[in-house]
Amino acid sequence: MLEANLTTLAYLERYPRKGAPCATPFLKWAGGKSQLLATYSQFFPSKFNNYYEPFIGAGAVFFRLASEKPNMNATISDCNAELINCYEQIRSDVTSVIEALKLFKNDEDFFYAVRAQNVSKLNQAQQAARMIFLNKTCFNGLYRVNKNGQFNVPFGRYKNPKMLDEENLRAVSNTLSKVKIFHRSFEQVAADAKKGDFVYFDPPYVPLTNTANFTSYTQNSFGMKEQQHLAETFRKLARRGCHVMLSNSDTAIVRELYSDFHLFTVKATRAINCQPDKRGQITELVVTNYR
Repeated sequence: MLEANLTTLAYLERYPRKGAPCATPFLKWAGGKSQLLATYSQFFPSKFNNYYEPFIGAGAVFFRLASEKPNMNATISDCNAELINCYEQIRSDVTSVIEALKLFKNDEDFFYAVRAQNVSKLNQAQQAARMIFLNKTCFNGLYRVNKNGQFNVPFGRYKNPKMLDEENLRAVSNTLSKVKIFHRSFEQVAADAKKGDFVYFDPPYVPLTNTANFTSYTQNSFGMKEQQHLAETFRKLARRGCHVMLSNSDTAIVRELYSDFHLFTVKATRAINCQPDKRGQITELVVTNYR
């Protein structure tokens, strides 16, 4: 095991930017990587063939790589069907999503009425707009569902949330135009990766404590069995000759699961904890099979 404590590298020295990137995440996401992109840049392989991200979430890493490598051949996926529909609708019918978003308002009663909607009665563009609205106005950008698959995060009480960013949504649509998007498990997508490809895993994190649990991302929680299966998938891809990178919590369990790979500690600011005094900067792990 190799370990290092790394601070922010001179990101712009490696990735010089001419103007703003073509697109940025259109969702806010608990555990999202936007704040860590400068640090993460040192972990990206300098050269790779195809890119795979099986836990796409808000896609901060994907959008950064896509802005720097416009011709990147990418496949993104997630087990969250509602999230994948959102990506697909923005790619194929962004105008309808934008028009649907114009009908929403930042009001608590309105929020709960929208949250209670029967999603099956909405068309796919309306479903995508609903997800964006709930994400922008709910508490901390959490995505959490109950056992019936119903979104159950409370109202966030933000004064002026940016529910509609038309310019960025159109940029996202353009970026996604040639991207493969799937509603699949991480194993199914990773099975397509070949030698020289880059696979980035950003799964639901292993809880830092026994009481911390943010794994109800879909009706089926992502527990220890799934974490172990993911580690084995990581090994299979490494043996295949892929460049593999993973982020997760800095816990003894994660260190043990990936003890035969390169482990790096990074510092992140997290705002989600039921105890306010435990929010703030924490240590996370980045795992790679390459240097």
